[in-house]
Amino acid sequence: MTAARGILVLVLVATLTACGTDEPDTYVERPVEEIYSNAVNLLEAGERRLAVAEFEEVERQHPYSQWAKHAQVMSAYASYLQGDFDAAIASASRFIDSHPGNENAVYAYYLIAQSYYERISDVERDQRMAERSRDAFLELLRLFPDSPYSRDASLKLELTLDHLAGKEMNIGRWYQERGAYIASVNRFRTVIDHYQTTSHVPEALLRLVETYLALGLVRQARESAAVLAHNYPGSDWYEDAWSLLAQHRLLP
Repeated sequence: MTAARGILVLVLVATLTACGTDEPDTYVERPVEEIYSNAVNLLEAGERRLAVAEFEEVERQHPYSQWAKHAQVMSAYASYLQGDFDAAIASASRFIDSHPGNENAVYAYYLIAQSYYERISDVERDQRMAERSRDAFLELLRLFPDSPYSRDASLKLELTLDHLAGKEMNIGRWYQERGAYIASVNRFRTVIDHYQTTSHVPEALLRLVETYLALGLVRQARESAAVLAHNYPGSDWYEDAWSLLAQHRLLP
């Protein structure tokens, strides 16, 4: 997280001795530099929960200072490291709402996308986090196409799309195995129409050949096989599709 380190270098203009709070429930007014420095020291020591509390204390005691802006981002970063992704998203979103033009806004967007990405589950489970990760990375790339995070965001966006396509394939195969061919066709078409850059497209085309033949839709089966042959001529999916057409005496 190089941007977070950059924030530390930018803001820590003086060498300060760490100073903890006396009691969690006792309000003690302290200089903003002291609170921020203590939060940074706690974060570097691995005390992430305490660091979050100190960054929040900067905002509470000195809400209109420049330090408070950095504290919001650092609070999000510390929460992310702690694995408290909802808190990271909340802090980063609050920063974006308050300071949309700040130079660290791009990092806040990146933290939000990462906080969703880290919670993507396997294709057997609910995919809301994958969908939110996709949307967050797309928003980041739309607003900041040339940022230092664009390359990583693009890579993880592709991985997220591949994951979502895998979910559609999983459901489509489930319907196909049970003879619900129309439902399975809809799932395979979704993969082809909306996840064209993913690794699941050639299999989706083969499954369309299978399901169209099961439905007696010969023209559609041939068309799907032709698309497969044109785009993936050396794949096993192409070989399987052509063998299937040959069995039905449907080769051109």
